[in-house]
Amino acid sequence: MPNTLDKSFLETTIYKPDTFKGKVVFITGGAGSICRVQAEAMVLLGANAAILGRNKEKTDKCAKEIESLRPGSRVLSLPNVDVRDVQSIKTAVDKTVAELGRIDFVVAGAAGNFLSDFNNLSTNAFKSVVSIDLLGSYNTVKATYEQLVKNKGSIIFISTTLHYYGVPYQIHVGAAKAGVDALSQALAVELGPLGIRSNCIAPGMIKDTEGYDRLSAGASIEQISKQIPLQRPGTKEDIANATIFLFSDAASYVSGDIIVVDGAAWHLGQSQAAQKEYPDILKKRLLGPAKL
Repeated sequence: MPNTLDKSFLETTIYKPDTFKGKVVFITGGAGSICRVQAEAMVLLGANAAILGRNKEKTDKCAKEIESLRPGSRVLSLPNVDVRDVQSIKTAVDKTVAELGRIDFVVAGAAGNFLSDFNNLSTNAFKSVVSIDLLGSYNTVKATYEQLVKNKGSIIFISTTLHYYGVPYQIHVGAAKAGVDALSQALAVELGPLGIRSNCIAPGMIKDTEGYDRLSAGASIEQISKQIPLQRPGTKEDIANATIFLFSDAASYVSGDIIVVDGAAWHLGQSQAAQKEYPDILKKRLLGPAKL
């Protein structure tokens, strides 16, 4: 997957090219679509980056491509990291500090998701998503904590809007991300006196992402746009801009907040997938034997 952003981003952004010069961002899920564009934006604006992923080939390739965006940048690939294991992340933190010198910004973006109704969602499947999304987010901050304290750092968690209203097939994700929101808000209060800020970004329907493909249920862009007040799906650049703001000095007094980037769509309710199958097909799925 090629970079979403390129050097032309510097011609349109309101931020200075050296906004994050000398800073380092540490990103779990950094080879994924949403978190990758966050890394791209930060690197283009002067930061170095460490991106964590499970797949070595994908993470290595992604790091090289992002590093090519700015001459002199360093993007460290940290594959084979399991966010459910805090020691796995701690090893990645130690390598980042050894090679890049510091960590100023943390993005907890590693996530797991799939569509499943309650009846067919096993206990282990539910636990797996909660472990990756919620426990993984906790572990990420735990492992980077010393660097965050030392550098008066800032944290961004990747959340969602699925728990703002009932969304079928997303019980596991909604529950996990509700926990992520609560985690971020508690950390903002506990760590605020140390100069550490904690916020969430909650993306809506963002084009060219796995979440978009999953929740759009085959609907066209025109059909989706009609159900979004701003009349368009989001772009990954929209997420990049929210990230830059929250990590920049412009947001120095913003903490414990959730920035929803969805064109006001969540105020109108359910996703395409939910509308397509509710309630008739969903009822058929729920009436079979329960998967434990």
